Amino acid sequence: MNDLDSLVQSARELFAQAATPTDLENAKAQFLGKSGRITELMKGLASLSVEEKKTRGAAINTAKQAVEAALAERRQALAEAELQRQLQAEALDVTLPGRQRGLGGLHPVSLTMERIEAIFGSMGFEVADGPEIESDWFNFTALNTPQDHPARSMHDTFYVEGGSERAPYLLRTHTSPMQIRHAVQHVKRHKALAGGSGEGLFSGDMPEIRVIAPGRTYRVDSDATHSPMFHQCEGLWIGENVSFKDLKFVFTDFCRAFFEFDDLVLRFRPSFFPFTEPSAEIDIQFQTGPLAGRWLEVAGSGQVHPNVVRNMGLDPEKYIGFAFGMGPDRLTMLRYGVNDLRLFFDGDIRFLSQFR
Repeated sequence: MNDLDSLVQSARELFAQAATPTDLENAKAQFLGKSGRITELMKGLASLSVEEKKTRGAAINTAKQAVEAALAERRQALAEAELQRQLQAEALDVTLPGRQRGLGGLHPVSLTMERIEAIFGSMGFEVADGPEIESDWFNFTALNTPQDHPARSMHDTFYVEGGSERAPYLLRTHTSPMQIRHAVQHVKRHKALAGGSGEGLFSGDMPEIRVIAPGRTYRVDSDATHSPMFHQCEGLWIGENVSFKDLKFVFTDFCRAFFEFDDLVLRFRPSFFPFTEPSAEIDIQFQTGPLAGRWLEVAGSGQVHPNVVRNMGLDPEKYIGFAFGMGPDRLTMLRYGVNDLRLFFDGDIRFLSQFR
């Protein structure tokens, strides 16, 4: 065995002893590094004659290729050994039962909306739906809100592209437009049944309009008790003899059913809204619990303004009624004892999972 065969054999034996990739790289350096044995042999060619360089150089290259092949073989062996170790460590026992996917649940505000709909549904109220991008007429004009009202300011309302300067589009600031849309369709339908021409105010006989309008609304506002996107639920009852007394009875009954306190006390404070006259803020007072004795504002209400009744297509001399508007987000905060509205919209599973 010549010196080069012995060198290749030594490299194979040393590579075989390497137990880790690091050990293998250290062994490689002894043969193929800057000061390795093969590198030194290559440097020694400089002192040989031309013919000797050819013969000796070819032999050294053959030895170098053999060493590199042995190195690659050992690298592959170490990689396969590591893969087998990982596969054994991470092996799955397919005979074990799988992990069940956790069950989701309704958002607390959705739970509140369902509860509101169920309670008013038991009183004979329908549920209306409508677009979230609304026209100026349905959102403001039809509700007796004048052009110079602060709610029409760009600082308070999200306006969107489309429409015109005199008839812009916007993200609805309340769900009252759904009431108007529902009432207009209701009146058109019964005008047609009565054989009317579709023009002028309707003063014939028709079933009462009794509807709630829950949904998302948008205003430029954000803090612990306000959000740019929030929820509202408006209510409307129009008939030939619907009084403020009916409003007090219906809303009192609703609040006591929603909070499950039969001794809940309501207070109607005089206020102003463009679409009702007279108008009232509604406060509630718990007699027991952590909020006992405090007055808490939960809704606005009032007798529907005659101009709004006209915009529905009805004769205000014959038809009268009441409307109210409340925030399901606030009702949810009161019902579950949440003190920051933003928690409902942060998407924190730890918070939301409490309501499953």
